[in-house]
Amino acid sequence: MTTRGVLAAASLIALALPAFGPAPAHAQTQREKWNVPTEPFHIIGNVYYVGTAGLSSFLFVTPEGDILLDAALPESAPQIEANIQKLGFRLSDIKYVLNSHAHFDHSGGLAQIKKDTGAKLVASEGDKSALEGGFYLGSESVKAMSAPPVKVDRVVKDGDALTLGGFTMTAHLTPGHTRGCTSWGWTVEDGGKSYSALDFCSATIAANRLVDPPQYKGIVADYRATFETAAKMKVDVFLAPHAEFYHLAEKRAKIAGGAPNPFIDPGEFQPFIAKQKADFETGLAAQEARAKAKAAAAN
Repeated sequence: MTTRGVLAAASLIALALPAFGPAPAHAQTQREKWNVPTEPFHIIGNVYYVGTAGLSSFLFVTPEGDILLDAALPESAPQIEANIQKLGFRLSDIKYVLNSHAHFDHSGGLAQIKKDTGAKLVASEGDKSALEGGFYLGSESVKAMSAPPVKVDRVVKDGDALTLGGFTMTAHLTPGHTRGCTSWGWTVEDGGKSYSALDFCSATIAANRLVDPPQYKGIVADYRATFETAAKMKVDVFLAPHAEFYHLAEKRAKIAGGAPNPFIDPGEFQPFIAKQKADFETGLAAQEARAKAKAAAAN
């Protein structure tokens, strides 16, 4: 086993440790809930979980260096860095940091981690302005949703590939949730078999205005195009920026119990997408109704 392989074996020990930190004495805000600490662990193949209890951050290990995907909140950066080191990996081995989308709960820690690792940041053109400006596109004045600005070193388009150490990740643009929402896909090996894996950016409405005026021009068309794209995707291993999207805690518990890897589930992604699409149409109808009522009241 290589030195990096020996170090990676430390991740197995993490499975036996408590998954979550102690709850604070006061009532938690959503931000605090997202940032509850959790132990890092091995997911599948060369993929490791190094995020918080609520916000995903994934480490991809290759013979020529590592790739980190997403960095949660600004205050999450020390946790992510500590989790990487707990698994026996070095921050200096991270060559690229990828971003799924420019929202503060996934891009907030990028600036600190980029500074501490010297890695290059890879993101889409649609989200570049928000990342470098540190704002939530379309709600620039809402400081509660701002994040530390961070320079994008490489801009990717739909279908662009990033290769390191013989491992390739492909950018799939799935806009709507943000203008440049990027779902990253790759092939993962497990038990001698190959699987199609995807970190799906998101297609929730979140704080987005769909009408009156829209968060950004063309947002509704973008969401609908993303649902069409996602409906055609074959995904064996479904991951996402929010832990609850893909039932992280439940799957982790099953792995710890010795069950076959629960992250391999070809039937999980499409029902998830169908639910997000239905929720979007319901939310859009509600926003349109409110806009219509507001217009009527103004006349």
